[in-house]
Amino acid sequence: MTDTLGVAIAGCGIIAYTHANAIARIPALRVVALVDVDAAAAALLADHIAGHDRPKPATWGSLSAAIAAGGVDVVVICTPSGLHVSLAAESLAAGAHVVIEKPLDVSLPRAREIARLASAAATSGLVATVISQHRFDPSSRVVHAAVQAGDFGRLTSGIASIAWWRDQDYYDSGAWRGTWELDGGGAAMNQGVHTIDLLLWMFGEPVDVSARTATLAHDRIEVEDTLVATVTFASGALGVIHATTAAYPSVGTRLQVHGSGGSAVIEEDQLLYFSSSASGQEGNQAASVVPPEDLRGNPRSVDTFVDGHGRQYLDFVAAIGSRRPPLVSVEDALLALAVIRALYLSQTLNRTVAVAEVLDGSLDAVEVHTGSGPSTRPTA
Repeated sequence: MTDTLGVAIAGCGIIAYTHANAIARIPALRVVALVDVDAAAAALLADHIAGHDRPKPATWGSLSAAIAAGGVDVVVICTPSGLHVSLAAESLAAGAHVVIEKPLDVSLPRAREIARLASAAATSGLVATVISQHRFDPSSRVVHAAVQAGDFGRLTSGIASIAWWRDQDYYDSGAWRGTWELDGGGAAMNQGVHTIDLLLWMFGEPVDVSARTATLAHDRIEVEDTLVATVTFASGALGVIHATTAAYPSVGTRLQVHGSGGSAVIEEDQLLYFSSSASGQEGNQAASVVPPEDLRGNPRSVDTFVDGHGRQYLDFVAAIGSRRPPLVSVEDALLALAVIRALYLSQTLNRTVAVAEVLDGSLDAVEVHTGSGPSTRPTA
């Protein structure tokens, strides 16, 4: 693909800067428009982009106005989670490719609808993807390839742990934070979704979940700051999910994959441990399967965070150019959202919840809540 694609970023909060910095690394993409109801936020991001020797994009108060002005080939959605699907639907209807920041949305009915619209749009060559940048980390790709090759034997168990700290100011910084309506959940939905997605990517089809949630270290929020759960996979493997924003001062993320012939541990996006009897790499062979610069110990920086988004954008551009599906589909994001919704339903209903019940809409009418009391707002 030789032409540069014009990009509109809808939502100019913190995560939009990550997208803008990643896009700046991709010659085939150029930010031409910024959209936010807060004109000051849009202006700040426009100045940031121009300050890095890039053309200053136009700013708009609505996505429809930005699209009507012309030159928008791609829409990147960085708004609060509960607004994702409506903007994605508008973008696809206008003939634009779409990138949605995680999670897909907070509502399963809306998420199912955007999956349907994305599938239909794909027949016209439009590409829609949802950010799941950790699938593109070198460590994740090495472990996933080993899983696919059977190098760990039969998968038996996995652990996804997200132990972070968010102070009260984080939740107080926006009226939408910590609400079911626009945030869609707490530690599992917002902080845990990427690691949960990796667990699903490694282990395949989830059958059911059993979860407990609570709000233990924060005030004035509707959602959980702590969740623990078990997952049963179609293969028979069992998984554990632990997500919290109440782990001061933040311990980090960890994904463990265990099987009858080997194990791997990814910590803070770096491969900490790798052993496989099938491939002859027994003991900790992390250094032999991932280049040294990607090993644990490489300090995390803003640039390395942007790297993951950049890798996914490269795949997105390649998918547009070759008219193929992106490596992360809307259906992938729908499954992750369904599992997280099932976690909340398990707490609310005090029972194990089948993922199929969530995907087919059987439980759409149930209003979820944390272990600390019922929510005051519906989820859909």
